[in-house]
Amino acid sequence: MTDERIGFCFLDRPSTAEQIELVQTMEQLDYASAWVTETRLARDAFSVLGAFAAVTNRIQLATGIVNSWTRGPALMAMTLATLDEMAPGRVICGLGAYWDPLAWKQGIERRKPVTQMREYVEVLRRFLNLEENFTFEGEFVKVRDISLDLGHGAKREPKNVKIYVGPTGPVMTEATGEIADGAILNGLLSPEYTAKMVKRLKEGAEKTGRAFETFERPQLLNIAVDNADPDAAHYAAHYLVTKYLGQQPHIGKASGLDPELIDRINAEMGGWPARPNGVEDAMKLVPVETVRKMTLSGTTSQVKDRVQEWRDAGITYPVFLPLTENYDEMVRGMAPGTW
Repeated sequence: MTDERIGFCFLDRPSTAEQIELVQTMEQLDYASAWVTETRLARDAFSVLGAFAAVTNRIQLATGIVNSWTRGPALMAMTLATLDEMAPGRVICGLGAYWDPLAWKQGIERRKPVTQMREYVEVLRRFLNLEENFTFEGEFVKVRDISLDLGHGAKREPKNVKIYVGPTGPVMTEATGEIADGAILNGLLSPEYTAKMVKRLKEGAEKTGRAFETFERPQLLNIAVDNADPDAAHYAAHYLVTKYLGQQPHIGKASGLDPELIDRINAEMGGWPARPNGVEDAMKLVPVETVRKMTLSGTTSQVKDRVQEWRDAGITYPVFLPLTENYDEMVRGMAPGTW
């Protein structure tokens, strides 16, 4: 039976007021989940998700993603427990390993990200399970004689918060299958690379004897929709892909792009942040076919026609991440029951 769930994700747009209106529409249209990212230093995810919790009753609320470096696991657990109090049983914590140069600019030295993630997930889970006064002395994560408090009067029972990891590289992907409740697969990944990731996730799950059928693996799919002018949608997708290839080269490497081409794109853009018109100039270096492999763009029907490519690669359901600004049109056009 085909999994008909659909999610929708907000990057750093539209405004928080518009997002709050849209998530209520999404719940009415039977979306399975609403995701909020933390991109650059634009907007934090948990403030927005708290607002979502106040105006919804059913839809799952997820970070897509927050990083495991800027919030310690105790603060992360406290934040998630608070959100779970507002939306019981509906919270998903999507975790990622962050990216440079943004981490470096904040004085964070990202070393051995897989080791750090393993430690972080273990300690976060122990906090959420309300383990009493435990100690963990890892290489990166250290907590001593500590446990999670809850709000006054709150029932002291384990928090039903799911922990997903957002991997990109093969080692982190396999580790995700071992340690997490699910994976939130990155956007801008081709169906071919997605299939390889799903295989790695399965290998990781099998290492620990877990049933892969119940291991969740939604994927962010970047979509640009313009029913009046499909070329405008294609342009928006091309711009986004170019920007990410220049600023987060691991995305391009994961999709099998020539490292030399990625370096040229970065140089043409002027690094991060990009120089004026840098993205537009670098777009000339990015082949249209590359954009097509990494995104879905065009009319609503054209976008829908291609989603099956990623479903066939093994994801459990798509989470649409909009690239154009017609958010209400996309929420309604891509909704469950319209396919």
